[in-house]
Amino acid sequence: MSDGRNGSVKQIICIKWGDKFGAEYVNRLHGMISRNITPPFRLFCFTDDGTGLHPDIAVRPLPEFDYKTPERTRGKWPKSRLWGDLGDVTGVVLFLDLDVVITGNIDCFFEHGDPGDTILGRNLNTPFERMGQTSVYRMKVGNLAPLQDIFRADPQAVADEYKYEQRFVTRNAPGGVKFWPLRWMVHFRMQCVPVFPLNYFIKPRIPRNARIVIFPGNLNPPDAIAGRWDEHATPRPPLDHLRAAFARDRRESFFRHLRHYVHPTEWVERMWRE
Repeated sequence: MSDGRNGSVKQIICIKWGDKFGAEYVNRLHGMISRNITPPFRLFCFTDDGTGLHPDIAVRPLPEFDYKTPERTRGKWPKSRLWGDLGDVTGVVLFLDLDVVITGNIDCFFEHGDPGDTILGRNLNTPFERMGQTSVYRMKVGNLAPLQDIFRADPQAVADEYKYEQRFVTRNAPGGVKFWPLRWMVHFRMQCVPVFPLNYFIKPRIPRNARIVIFPGNLNPPDAIAGRWDEHATPRPPLDHLRAAFARDRRESFFRHLRHYVHPTEWVERMWRE
């Protein structure tokens, strides 16, 4: 396989397991990549169910996972399957979460740094900690294999210590990690949705120079399109949402309810498609 360097096939990988995300998420990811990259490229989906995937997506089985997934932590530890051998997929790969929205050309994610670098986004939820965000990261296949050995020895202990797989990668990646320029990868809730109370008057915007918008947490692209904070919330006009803060059956605390308002976001609907 190509190693993803200049002039060769750009390789993107994703992972889909269980039933949280259907085939439409992978197909939309493929569509967004195809509109925002200089070809040639190839998207590999490592999955336990390739039903319904676009024929141009290269389907691969989930790599062997010979250790028990931690159960008491919130991190996406099944992503650790991708840290080792990926079969016929070798060289440099760019990993993308299934729920990202691509808003600009992503060639730069293959050109930044050296081919052997492990490059992550900065985690804005921990501004005083140098921690990466693995919604969008680049690696050379096999470089993170030593992390599997550490994890395999006692998965739950590792998860208890680090809580999130991205903290484990940040602190233990051989040779350390580097980070994308801050403007390239942006957090929808934190950087696109205006802060309270402006979120009631101003619709979410794409920050200047943003290439990929990530959706950590429970607010995913369908929620942004509908104008709700998560799949269990009820989309409402601004005044109705304010009135609902005083209802006895509100789902959250008074102040969390007030903060958790988002207008329906047209640009997510326009960009998040096959």
